[in-house]
Amino acid sequence: MQPKGILIPVGGAEDKGTDLEAGIIERNRLHFFEIGILKTITSLLPTGPESRIEVITTASMIPDEVAENYTSAFHKLGFDNVGHMRIRTREDVPQYMDRLQTCHCIMFSGGNQLRLSSIFGGTAFLDLLRQRYEQEVFVVAGTSAGAMAMSNNMIYEGNAGRAHLKGEVRMTTGLGFMNHVIIDSHFDKRGRFSRLAQAVASNPGAIGIGLGEDTGIIVRNGADIEAIGSGAVTVVDGRNILHNNIADIEFGTPISVENLIVHILSKGNSYNIQSHVYFAGEMSQANTDLD
Repeated sequence: MQPKGILIPVGGAEDKGTDLEAGIIERNRLHFFEIGILKTITSLLPTGPESRIEVITTASMIPDEVAENYTSAFHKLGFDNVGHMRIRTREDVPQYMDRLQTCHCIMFSGGNQLRLSSIFGGTAFLDLLRQRYEQEVFVVAGTSAGAMAMSNNMIYEGNAGRAHLKGEVRMTTGLGFMNHVIIDSHFDKRGRFSRLAQAVASNPGAIGIGLGEDTGIIVRNGADIEAIGSGAVTVVDGRNILHNNIADIEFGTPISVENLIVHILSKGNSYNIQSHVYFAGEMSQANTDLD
């Protein structure tokens, strides 16, 4: 069954423009969504005073600053009904169940994606969140770590400079909104192609999605992805891999992979991860107003 909800993973370090420059905290290089992406999120929510976004800052080590800046950014767009789920440990999770029942969008901040999987994995909160995403027109957004945690297969560690060596890319189970997908963020600026390539070589049945900075995708029906923002989305398809030495070499040895298929999407391009079909035009008009 196709999920009714919408996912919006974003690559991180977004260009905010002068209006949101106060949202940068240099200590942790905290950045915010480019205003067009935030506007897209709010445009997908129901209209009216009851429409509510809940920001989850579990991945961040500076949760209060992050939440304050998100609230301010949404306020600049005229959207004031924003809450902060300040979940720091597994013990904190149950007290937010009622708020999860009544909101219309969850937004995961950046930080450390392993905190998201280790704190929410196996909880009734995650079960309910996935249920709402699957059965309702519910929006789940996330930036950087919040984007990477959306898939079932999640990269949690891997130095880009050593990612061509077997064993340098470490993976675990993410939050499970998308199966057979691996999402990486800060893709272009941090040179993470080899990292995603190794992840796909280890899991050729999964589609790799590399999100550039100030760039994201809208995912509908669990399969239709539409590029938004100012940069590039890289799609890595391993279904047609021929030579692949990753199972046979020792750890620390360079991998070699033949016949990876790579697509580059920019704003206005789309891709279906089930049919593996690339669309040069939009599947919808959802990002028409993004600049």
